Amino acid sequence: MSPIRVALCDDHAVVRSGLRLILENASDVEVVGEVGTSVEAVELAAAQQPDVFLVDLTLGDDSGIDTTRRIREVAPETQVLVLTMHDDVEYLRGAFGAGAAGYLVKEAASVELLLAVRAVAAGQGYVHPRLGAALLADNPAAAEPDATPQRPCRDLSPREVEVLRLLAAGHTNAEVATKLFLSPRTIETHRLRIQQKLGLRTRAELLRYARNEGIE
Repeated sequence: MSPIRVALCDDHAVVRSGLRLILENASDVEVVGEVGTSVEAVELAAAQQPDVFLVDLTLGDDSGIDTTRRIREVAPETQVLVLTMHDDVEYLRGAFGAGAAGYLVKEAASVELLLAVRAVAAGQGYVHPRLGAALLADNPAAAEPDATPQRPCRDLSPREVEVLRLLAAGHTNAEVATKLFLSPRTIETHRLRIQQKLGLRTRAELLRYARNEGIE
């Protein structure tokens, strides 16, 4: 299987180096370029047509939202994953309105970056769990209208219900793992199994399900 081709745009070289290190340690990811400005990002997207482009929301020469829009214009098949310090639903809405496929808060990047990259590369979309919970609390209709679970909650094991409850409360995989004395990888496995059992595709759908079932 071909690796996921990823490009980076952040105006801080140290941040880019850290992100690149995480990505290059994954056997299924290939970093095809990194830049520090919006203009360079659009040029790189047009030249490389990466599968995923990581874009900082705040760039020195332009906003990440405008950059996302222009990347999508020159590389329609490229999925943009926004990386940001802004833990704010309004920024999230702006990013998705510009065509972003995912939104990840930088403080969680060390744990969730690869998960997010793989998700958006597969066309699933990705939202940092805490923001996803906030978005649904503010607007429950934000999730996909066809995301109705196919199976009832009783199909879940007690442990899976516990994991779902913590995720629905806005905790990251790492935070859930700490609370349950498990590894983040185990929590991610539980989450994927829960989605499979319930017939759900994304974290947003999972959070909507939990809200509808009163699992909070």
